[in-house]
Amino acid sequence: MSHSPPDPAPDPAARDSAVPDAAVPDAAAAAEWATRAFVDHRELLFSVVYTMLGSVADTEDVLQETWLAWHTRSRASGGEPIANPRAYLVRVAVNGALARQTSISRRREEYVGPWLPEPIATAPDTGAADAADGVLRAESVSMALLVVLETLSPLERAVFVLHEVFGYSHPETAAALGRSTSAIRQLAHRAREHVHARRPRYEADSRVRRQVTERFIAAVTGGDIQALIQVLSPDVTLWADGGGKARAAGPRPVRGRERIARLIVGDAARHPIPGLTVRYQYVNGDPSAVLLSGGAVHAVVVLDLTADGTQVSGIYTVTNPDKLSHLG
Repeated sequence: MSHSPPDPAPDPAARDSAVPDAAVPDAAAAAEWATRAFVDHRELLFSVVYTMLGSVADTEDVLQETWLAWHTRSRASGGEPIANPRAYLVRVAVNGALARQTSISRRREEYVGPWLPEPIATAPDTGAADAADGVLRAESVSMALLVVLETLSPLERAVFVLHEVFGYSHPETAAALGRSTSAIRQLAHRAREHVHARRPRYEADSRVRRQVTERFIAAVTGGDIQALIQVLSPDVTLWADGGGKARAAGPRPVRGRERIARLIVGDAARHPIPGLTVRYQYVNGDPSAVLLSGGAVHAVVVLDLTADGTQVSGIYTVTNPDKLSHLG
């Protein structure tokens, strides 16, 4: 699945500058205006919804529903531009994502093994490789942070995404979600405390991340358990998402560096990847390793580091082929 390069992350103070409020003279011009307005905001909508859902397919479905609602509303307005297209589109998209949470929750309950967000190829801060890169430029929404966001209620997550990640004010967030400003403040406080308790605000240098990732992969592919133990923190956790369609570490996250080191090295020795090559690239804003078998994507490995950046505190591996097809 390909996406056009995104525009820079939006400035909340200039949210309505993309589309003028002038009247549209005829139906053709009205349709053109509506299409341009949606396209202008599509990358923002993708970023917001993906951060809420962690699924590209579900995000695209919500955006399609948003477009249909926008198109219908634009026609119903008789050619008159909607005064605040960004606010309208974000409101429809966010509420569409919330409505989808019920079916997503049912799927997660039936999911085999740990569930991880769908990885998305992104670029360093100096470039743009994918539609979701707008997420990373607003705030680095790493795989680790998305996993933490999964522990919030759907409404808390929506508030956190709009307010903490995309910089919406409490009144703007309240308008988008149809809640009072005081209720949004309470939700924002709970979500922020919850996230920060599990995900302190620090970010390792990207060069350090790349170096540690290369050391990790070298130890695994070289079968060097001791080298792998050295790069892992004592309380490291492994999340392996195979979705029941690919080999994974087990039905639950695995903890402890010696256990994880022996598990990973042993599995690599017993089940070598045919024609293995490693491609280092940015995934969800972090330097990561994409493992290829004969040129096809076999797995994505994203590492989370300790506060000092010297060891691995979290390992996120995705081998579910349904989540990797768009990375090819």
